[in-house]
Amino acid sequence: MFGDSLSAAYGIDPALGWVNLLRARLQSQGYKYQVVNASVSGETTAGGLARLARALETQHPRIVVLELGANDGLRALPLAEIRGNLDRMLTLSRQAGRQVLLLGIHMPPNYGPRFTAEFDRVFVDLASQHKVPLVPFLLEHVADRPELMQGDGMHPTAAGQPLVLDNVWPALSKLLQTGAAKR
Repeated sequence: MFGDSLSAAYGIDPALGWVNLLRARLQSQGYKYQVVNASVSGETTAGGLARLARALETQHPRIVVLELGANDGLRALPLAEIRGNLDRMLTLSRQAGRQVLLLGIHMPPNYGPRFTAEFDRVFVDLASQHKVPLVPFLLEHVADRPELMQGDGMHPTAAGQPLVLDNVWPALSKLLQTGAAKR
């Protein structure tokens, strides 16, 4: 798992975060995958790109779940820069022989319809270009429910984490089945 605060369980007990819940789900379903959460709160695509080659080299993952871009978008960084960094991360992962799942995120509406639509398009276009599965909106059915979001309105509560995992699971389970790493 290579992401930012949304995957690093920001503001809650890490044991209750969706990535840790994924560990439990994999174990309960008989998968032998080990989950390494290399997520860093506050991470940008540039920071992720700087760390990725080393992570691929030291961890040797079969699957890379890539969840970055939210902090870039919130800082209104140029979309070309966000796209370029994600593109390079997808290329590095694929060149290393890894399967990749790309997790998208939406920007809050106050960023304007043009920026938010173009931001969303970055993930859709890259998934299509690299032929990798995409979860278009990691926080689907969570971000629009205040009771599932922390006071900052940006990060899910512990109660929202199982729904985040449920958003990721259908696409991830297809990758897991192609790897067939079961007991």
